[in-house]
Amino acid sequence: MNIAANIFDAHSIVGDLGLAGVLAIIFAETGLLLGLAFPGDSLLFIAGIAASSAGAQILGGASLHAISIFIGAPLVAIIGSQFGHFLGNRYGRKLFDRPNGRFFTQERVSQTERWLSKYGVGKALILARFIPFVRTLINPMVGIIGYPARKFLLWNVIGALLWTELVLGAGYVLGNKISGSIDKYLLPIVALIVLVSVLPVAIEVLKEWRTKKDLS
Repeated sequence: MNIAANIFDAHSIVGDLGLAGVLAIIFAETGLLLGLAFPGDSLLFIAGIAASSAGAQILGGASLHAISIFIGAPLVAIIGSQFGHFLGNRYGRKLFDRPNGRFFTQERVSQTERWLSKYGVGKALILARFIPFVRTLINPMVGIIGYPARKFLLWNVIGALLWTELVLGAGYVLGNKISGSIDKYLLPIVALIVLVSVLPVAIEVLKEWRTKKDLS
């Protein structure tokens, strides 16, 4: 394991840190506020490619055991989210009482609150899995409002399974189907995944801006 790996780059995490690194990042992104900076969607996609039959060839030697990542990823996503809920329930609103930083901002907290209010707990938890920063902030936020841990676990499991298995599966299938020819398209594909994942937030922000403009 390379301790000098770039933990903000999905390819580096998979290639240098392996399965343990991938699982640690998924846990951090779903359970700790520092996870706001990590590449969840692109990491799962590249991990899926690494688990495919052509993974090592496509990623320059990086490969993952398919069964281990397909079982481990949803498990740590569930555990991480449950831990995030525990933190919110235990420490309350003061968990978010901190100055804006490079990744953490009060605006992101407000956007997550609006997301939760708009869709309700169950639907919001499932949809949030596919949206950067929302999937990190929503878990402690649901704990803050006192949503029961057992009910949270149900939506947590559903969302974690859908998110990890779908994104991992997309990378796995693509790696098996396209083989070595995917190499030059890897970065554009990852960029597209990131763009699609942030699109719902961008739409919500645009709607809010238009509403404020109409009221002014």
